[in-house]
Amino acid sequence: MLADAAAAGPDTYVLGGDYALFGGWPVETVARLRELPGALWIRGNGERWTATPGDAPEDPVVQGAIAAVRAALGQTAYLALDALPGDARRGDTLFCHASPVSDVRSFRPEPADDEPELLADVTARRLVFGHTHLPFARAANGIELVNPGSVGLPFDGDPRAAYALVHDYGTVEHRRVEYDHAASAARVRDLGGEWTGTVARRIEQSRMDV
Repeated sequence: MLADAAAAGPDTYVLGGDYALFGGWPVETVARLRELPGALWIRGNGERWTATPGDAPEDPVVQGAIAAVRAALGQTAYLALDALPGDARRGDTLFCHASPVSDVRSFRPEPADDEPELLADVTARRLVFGHTHLPFARAANGIELVNPGSVGLPFDGDPRAAYALVHDYGTVEHRRVEYDHAASAARVRDLGGEWTGTVARRIEQSRMDV
């Protein structure tokens, strides 16, 4: 995915959170992202949950993954990720992980009744967010909503890595990149633990409900 993005010659990268939780290479992933020059980092619920497991659901998959990533990263690293800002604004675009009011309440491809509440204080023309792992773009309350999707764990049935480019003239291009997702799933299984089978299946099938 990074090679595909680099070919477009981006001015900068915006990283939307959930960098290491549920992944097979947490240390290597964070290290690679730190090599990106001038990247803008945002905290996701994954970083918050890793730093404070009591805030996360009492679910064996979630808690097992948290324990594994805490052990892999070490306290200094996971606390540094938790200290990242929850959002950032660049011009007419606001970046956040899920929504401006929460790192777990977000938007779906279809409109929902709570969107006026989630967007109540937004003055930006465009809102870029993630969390649901579902790439889409639409408008709500006069604001352009853009979800680039997920690089390592898409949930729309397409296993290719998902991200988005914002071009100089302002348009958003959703992109998909093939990668060896089967190897990624196998790596997670190799970590061992109750949580790994579920996450591996989600990587293989690109669905949450497996």
